[in-house]
Amino acid sequence: MTNTVTFDFTGTAVVVTGGTSGIGHAVARAFLDAGATVTVTGTRPSPADYDVDLAGVDYHSLDLTQPASIDAFVASLGAVDVLVNNAGANFPGGRDEWEPDTFAVANALNLTGPMRLTVGCQALLAKGSLDGGASVISMVSASAFRSVPLVPGYAAAKAGLMNLTGNLAAKWLKAGIRVNAVCPGVIDTPMTQPMAALPELKAAELARIPAGRFGSPDDVVGAVLFLASSVASYITGHVLVVDGGYLLS
Repeated sequence: MTNTVTFDFTGTAVVVTGGTSGIGHAVARAFLDAGATVTVTGTRPSPADYDVDLAGVDYHSLDLTQPASIDAFVASLGAVDVLVNNAGANFPGGRDEWEPDTFAVANALNLTGPMRLTVGCQALLAKGSLDGGASVISMVSASAFRSVPLVPGYAAAKAGLMNLTGNLAAKWLKAGIRVNAVCPGVIDTPMTQPMAALPELKAAELARIPAGRFGSPDDVVGAVLFLASSVASYITGHVLVVDGGYLLS
């Protein structure tokens, strides 16, 4: 018995920030496989600088900490029906987020940058004719719900992005733009790989997950495509948690 769900995004213009690895890459490939035209961003100069398969997507270099870079990227876009604010990172530059300057960089990368990009794309999103309405989907984090002293800047930014999701949803509803978020739990990606060197931390995190395993990027993909699809046309301002039960404990 199978219960596979497929989506058709033929003719849809999708932007996925941070679409060169981890969750972002999986989401970009899924939209591409569903017929969408996909633009991804990364921090390196060209797609040739990555080891992952970026065939079929339009690549742009983007620095979310630099307003000029964001504005130039927005100006390069011809259409946007779905914006996935996926790019983000903790320990920017490998620095301690308890340092005020590093805290500020973490917020620029994970909150104010995505906010500037999203607002910059508003006119393009409003012009779209996607069944169910244009869609903004931001990646937040379980750290937005609980204290994570290792990454105070990242956690604060993700909590802010979650709050911004609700505010934008209310503000843009009449413009036909839905704004939601996905909250992954601990997902096995390059960002979480440093835990391999911290076995006690890895064991503690795993012990919090009733599902008994870390998630994979593919576990998150379906939530993103669902929220962007017409079957979610009555959903806005929502945070969809994909965490294997992590936040239950």
